[in-house]
Amino acid sequence: MGTNNHRMRIVLTGGPGGGKTTAADLFRREIGDEVVVVPEAATLLFSGGFPRVGDPKGQRAVQQAIYHVQRNLEDVQAACYPGRILLCDRGTLDGAAYWPEGPEDFFSALGTTREAELDRYDAVIFFRTAAAGGMNIEGGNPIRTEDQATAVDLDLRLEQIWGRHPRFVLVPHNRSFFKKITFGLASIESIVDQLQRRS
Repeated sequence: MGTNNHRMRIVLTGGPGGGKTTAADLFRREIGDEVVVVPEAATLLFSGGFPRVGDPKGQRAVQQAIYHVQRNLEDVQAACYPGRILLCDRGTLDGAAYWPEGPEDFFSALGTTREAELDRYDAVIFFRTAAAGGMNIEGGNPIRTEDQATAVDLDLRLEQIWGRHPRFVLVPHNRSFFKKITFGLASIESIVDQLQRRS
């Protein structure tokens, strides 16, 4: 770690309907201007009219676009706010879980490695999808299209991809969303404290 021009960069990831966006927003509200939330690139693109496609060639094109937008969003925010905590709603490795031919082909196609992408982030906080507990994930994101089974599958693939990070924290499913978010916020706070003591 430590190769980036920023104070610290933390990614919130996990399967659909895990509470990432809620946790990021609440943490920013609690801490204030010290935190900058980097929005999810996929939501920005799809809500702006970027097409959703089902065939493998189209899926690869979509994930390449998401990867580059995510990477550049993070880099712009790091350049604009070098002294602040970047809290990223998903990260550049997420696309590997959606890539038709799997993670290794994703890295090859994007000209990167798992290690290089993991090194962009000082910590990973993984929010387990509510679908893992059989709960509905439709919630408040109109861009989300995954069904329950797909959400669980993506959650497992994302955990395999991100789980190698040396500062990986799992926020498990809880039938109480309040308890889950409380645990998630405490996890973010703990990681921030650890990183601040390190610097």
